[in-house]
Amino acid sequence: MLALAGLALPAAAGAVDIDGRIDPDEWAQARHVTEFRKVQPFSGDPASQATEAWILATPEGLAIAFRNRQDASAPRTRQRVQRDFGDQVDRVNLMIDFDGDGRTGYNFVLASTGGIGDAVITNENNFNDDWDGNWQHAVSEDEQGWSAEMLIPWYIAPMQSADGQTRRMKIYLDRVIGSSGERAAWPQASYERSRFLSEFEPIEVIKYSQSLTAITPYVSGLYDNVGGGSDFEGGADIFWKPNGQFQATATLNPDFGQVESDDLVVNFSATETFISDKRPFFTENQGLFEYTTPSDFSQLLYTRRVGGPADDGNGAGDITAAVKLNGSIGQAKYGVFYADEGDDAGRSFAALRMVRDFSSQNLGVMLTQVDRPYLDRQATTWGVDHDWRPSARWNIRSRLFGSRIDQAGQRSDDTGATIWADYQMDHGWRQQWIAMHFGNDLQINDAGYLSRNSLNYLHWEWRKRFDQLPERSRYASKQWRWRASTTYNDHGQRLSNQFRMSREGNLRNGSHDYAQVNVNSAGVDDLLTRGNGVLALPPNFNLHYEYERPRKGRWAHEVNADLVTGGLAGNDELGYALEYEATYFISDAFSLYGGAYADETPDWLVWQVDNLIGSFRGREWHLNAGINWNISARQELRLKMQALALDADNRAAYRVAGNGRAVASDDAVEDFSIANLGFQIRYRYELAPLSYLYVVYGRGGYERNDYADDALPLLQDSFGLRDDEQLLVKLSYRFEL
Repeated sequence: MLALAGLALPAAAGAVDIDGRIDPDEWAQARHVTEFRKVQPFSGDPASQATEAWILATPEGLAIAFRNRQDASAPRTRQRVQRDFGDQVDRVNLMIDFDGDGRTGYNFVLASTGGIGDAVITNENNFNDDWDGNWQHAVSEDEQGWSAEMLIPWYIAPMQSADGQTRRMKIYLDRVIGSSGERAAWPQASYERSRFLSEFEPIEVIKYSQSLTAITPYVSGLYDNVGGGSDFEGGADIFWKPNGQFQATATLNPDFGQVESDDLVVNFSATETFISDKRPFFTENQGLFEYTTPSDFSQLLYTRRVGGPADDGNGAGDITAAVKLNGSIGQAKYGVFYADEGDDAGRSFAALRMVRDFSSQNLGVMLTQVDRPYLDRQATTWGVDHDWRPSARWNIRSRLFGSRIDQAGQRSDDTGATIWADYQMDHGWRQQWIAMHFGNDLQINDAGYLSRNSLNYLHWEWRKRFDQLPERSRYASKQWRWRASTTYNDHGQRLSNQFRMSREGNLRNGSHDYAQVNVNSAGVDDLLTRGNGVLALPPNFNLHYEYERPRKGRWAHEVNADLVTGGLAGNDELGYALEYEATYFISDAFSLYGGAYADETPDWLVWQVDNLIGSFRGREWHLNAGINWNISARQELRLKMQALALDADNRAAYRVAGNGRAVASDDAVEDFSIANLGFQIRYRYELAPLSYLYVVYGRGGYERNDYADDALPLLQDSFGLRDDEQLLVKLSYRFEL
């Protein structure tokens, strides 16, 4: 049954003051929630610490208040955190599905020390924190516990038209105790289960609507200390929402200066590394354009393509303008996306998205097109997606999509299809089936991302959760998984059969660990030689373990370890990887971190040319260090340093024969080594919501040598690299009209 929340007179409802102090008179007409149950572990028991919440619709937005009792048995965490933090601290979560259809949700996180995070939720339990919203929040603390208040404006997301005087939506509230990791929620739902977003609690509130026009101009200046030049830019992002059923965003001459530093990656494989997009225009209301498959990171619209490496190989594409429209007509939602790059090598990107939601299923279609005149290439993709929840136990997601490529008078077409079915059983048991087919000529990477085509994959997985563990156990919950899978390419060649077993555990002290073993059959590698032969490989296995202990006292720790086999040696030679990082908290606001990574791969296969491959003894080392200083609620200073060294000592050279066998070759294959450095100091001052001053100093370099060397000399060499050295100052200010 739908509950009525916030049925107060508009004048009274509008009197809520978001100051972190829960005034009984302000919340008198609100819905009062007290039935918080443990969902981590997923026992359904009452919360160990009393939690209450209030829900109230006001003309300014949806207001939520939490009262969190916390006695001495649950020590409080007072660590300050940056936006979109992942730290294990005391916090509350508000999650809203404004249309109540289970397609897109919004998560708003508020820590007890005032830090915030926000994310978009799609595909039931996929969180993307690249998006930042503008919402009000405040906290307060006393001897008995702490309180939190939030106000989410109605213009923050597109919404379908509501009939009558009320709006139906779905909501989820939870509270996390940082010292133990315990999570208590209302309703009793968990993102660790196959159905989460569709399990939110239905509510009905007074219908309000807000319009908003916001302009965020920017100016930036960059000085290149290596090239000696300067560059000054200016532009603006524009947001217009006249009502809940339509909104438009546009960007003019966007500046994508590097205020965020990506992690260093050295990739010798035939597949592309996926990097998420944090640029504000591309994250704003992007959830509607989500079209993914079970293949890792796959999607039809991968916005990092826009402004990515130019088709002529000269730097990045120069974006002149981009626009995005989101809206709804009745029960259908639509989205239109267009971006244009300048110069002769510029591309144009277009996407159209439409979805229709029903009581137990969602149906959508999507089209993308990329024009690449420099390559005389036009790429079109289409997709149909269907999500079906036939009962409380089943969740079934299916995708059918295809591509058409026209290049230099030649045309190629192909299709792909996936189905993902989860079945929730009793007593913590769950089954999962996934099937994927990607055609040999399927090409979606002009606008989207797919790690590889020519793939046929099938797996069956059993899971068992243990949430009622004895009090004497170190663990609050455990989950075991067993999976059997088979993978072939589209030519009928077996890539691998695999058995996987894993165990995930949440400890009572808030720590987390994970262990996994994969046993792989013999198969072939059809990507290594880039189309110049298929290499037969023997069986192999790998073991992985990770442990994360959140802050206790002044220290926090993370450990990752791997044992692996592979290459032509198969199980005859064993490699390893080990990583450790520690964080030391000088105060709740100031911390230092440092870590090291080392690995050795005894038979690392690297493609050279044609069907020639080299077998190397590969060793890699990383040093990571940094400073995080949350100076105040509006100021932060970050220092991040990464140094990477890679050494490859040649053991043998091989040619891949027509039968897939590796034949020893006398071809010269040389040793090599790599040094890589990334260093950034970033100061950020928040002038107003979504308005920032950045001062960023960055330095980096990359060097490849035709000789092998040891870790210490290579790492020392990396610190002297100076291919780039820049100072960037950027000012942006959001004006709401």
